[in-house]
Parts: sequence; structure tokens; C-alpha cells
Amino acid sequence: QVQLVESGGGLVQAGGSLRLSCAASGRTFSRHAMGWFRQAPGKEREFVASIIWSGVGTYYADSVKGRFTISRDNAKNTVYLQMNSLKPEDTAVYYCAATFQYYSGNYYSSANYVYWGQGTQVTVSS
Repeated sequence: QVQLVESGGGLVQAGGSLRLSCAASGRTFSRHAMGWFRQAPGKEREFVASIIWSGVGTYYADSVKGRFTISRDNAKNTVYLQMNSLKPEDTAVYYCAATFQYYSGNYYSSANYVYWGQGTQVTVSS
């Protein structure tokens, strides 16, 4: 069982930056691929970024590529999402998620993530 707690959300002006953190419980963090998803009001949850368990591979939605960076520190059981050049359309609740241990496959689909955090609100004003 993995428990995830996000932090770092808030209100920022367009063009600004935020760094989200997701702290995981347990001793298996380094074996799980991790992902960030977001859900805006009235919209479905969408993929933002993911990083495989070893940290070597990263994946991004086209809408955030070049602006967001996902990283992980397995010694701290934490995954990060650095968000730069934020736009009003980035406004959403951001969720951290983890796959089963040593998962390899489609990192873009929320269906492949089995552990979820409670979410943190990011609001970007124009």
C-alpha cells in the first residue's frame, strides 16, 4: 500500500512558476512509476507527466512539454512537478499517482495507476 500526499499548489500569475511535491509512504516508492494528472472544472482528468521507477524515462502531455519537468528523489520518497511559464489553462486540481511495482507499459493512462493522492489546487490568473 502506498499513500500519497501532494503539496505546493496555490495561486500564481500567468508566466509564473510553481513546484508541486508528492510525498509517498512506505518502502516501495522506488519500484513504482509515478504520474501527475490534472482535472479542471467540468473536464475529465487528464495526463500531465510521468516518470518510470528508475527515473530514466519521462513522459509529458503535449500541452506541457517544454514548460513542466517531472523528477523524483527515491531517497526522499518524493516526486516533483516543476511548472514554469504557467498559463490560465493550467488551472486545475493536480493529482499525484503511482502504478504497481515495476510496472512497464502505457504511462499516459490513468487506468494504470492504482494509488492516488487527494489533489492540490493550482490556479493561474491572467
